[in-house]
Amino acid sequence: MVGGGGLLAWIPTAVRPRRSVCTFRLDAGRNSCTVGRVKDSLAVTYHEHGPPAETLRVETVPLPEVGPGKVLIKMLAAVIHPSDFGMISGTYGRLAELPAVAGREGVGEIVETGEGVEALKPGDWVRMPEDGAWRAYAVAEGEKLMKAPNTIPVELAAMAFINPPTAWRILRDAHLSPGDWLIQNAANSAVGYFVIQMARALDIRTVNVVRREELVQPLKDLGADVVVLEDSGYEKRVKELTGGQPVVLGLNSVGGESALRLIKSLGDGGTMVTFGAMDFTPIRFPTRQLIFNNITLSGFWLDRWYRENSRERVKVMQDRLYNLMTEGKVSAPVAETFPLERVLEAVEAAGRPRLGKVLLTPA
Repeated sequence: MVGGGGLLAWIPTAVRPRRSVCTFRLDAGRNSCTVGRVKDSLAVTYHEHGPPAETLRVETVPLPEVGPGKVLIKMLAAVIHPSDFGMISGTYGRLAELPAVAGREGVGEIVETGEGVEALKPGDWVRMPEDGAWRAYAVAEGEKLMKAPNTIPVELAAMAFINPPTAWRILRDAHLSPGDWLIQNAANSAVGYFVIQMARALDIRTVNVVRREELVQPLKDLGADVVVLEDSGYEKRVKELTGGQPVVLGLNSVGGESALRLIKSLGDGGTMVTFGAMDFTPIRFPTRQLIFNNITLSGFWLDRWYRENSRERVKVMQDRLYNLMTEGKVSAPVAETFPLERVLEAVEAAGRPRLGKVLLTPA
C-alpha cells in the first residue's frame, strides 16, 4: 500500500529549504536582485527506473548559485501526468539522465534573478523546468523559461503547458471547419476536458466516449454535444448521434478495442490521431476501414512538436491559450492536492478513477 511506511518513513525531519526572510534589493544598473540565499530544496527524485511507488524518493538537494543569466524559482504547483510515470518507469519516449528529479509540468514564481536577466523579474510566473518540476525550488536559465500570467488561477497555470497545447494543436492542425464533428475516447481525461471546451470555442461538435455513467452529465454541463458509454454500441448509430453528419476526426488516447470503435465511427476520409495508450493493448489493423473508407491513422507527440517549432510559434500558441483561460472559456478541475512530502499518496490518487488532475504543492 502506498503511504504510511516505506519511503516516507525515512524522510528527514528537517526537509524544508533553508532560507532567510528579507527584502529584495533591485540594482537597475545590473538588472539583478539579491535575496537571502536559498541553499537547498525539497525534491522528489528517482535513482533508477521502476514503478513510481518503489523508486521515488523525497530528498533535500543542494541548489547552485544564481549566477549570470540564471533565476531562482519557487514552485507554486506541479501536475502529475501519466507521462511522468512513463519517465520514472523508463518506458517514455524521452528519458532523463539518472538520478533525476521527477515531474514535467508545473508553475513557479521568480524569487531571485542573476545578472543580465532582462525579461524576468521577481514575482513573475514561469513554467517550472521540464527536467524536474516536482521540487520546492529550482535554479534555471532565464531565457529558456516560458512565462505564465499570474491573472489566472495557479492550478490552471500549472496545467497550461502539456494538456492544453496537446488539445489545441490536434484541433488546429486537423484544419477542421465550424460545424464539423469529432469523436474522442477517455473524454473525461485532462486532454478530453480541454478538447470539449476548445471545440466549443471553435464551433466544432463533439462525441465523447466515457466508461462510467456518472461522467455523462458533468461533460454535458461542460459543453459536450454528445456523451456515450464505451460499450454501448455507439459506433453502430453514430450517424443518428450526429444528425447524419460525418465524423471527420477521432482522438484516441486509450488503444485496443476502444480505438477500433473510434475508427468504425469515422466518415469517409476521416482521420484518427493517437496521442496515448492507456489500455496498453494493441489496435487491430482496421483493413476494411483503411481500404473502403480511406481512413488515415496518425500520431501526435507534443514533445516533438515543441522541438520542431520556433519559440515564437510556441509563444503565439501559449498566448492564445492564456487568452482562452483568462476569458473563462477554458478551465480544468483539480481532483486532489498533496504536499511534496506526500508524493506517494499523490501517485496513488493519480492512479485511481477521477475527474481532474492531482497536483503537488511545496507545503
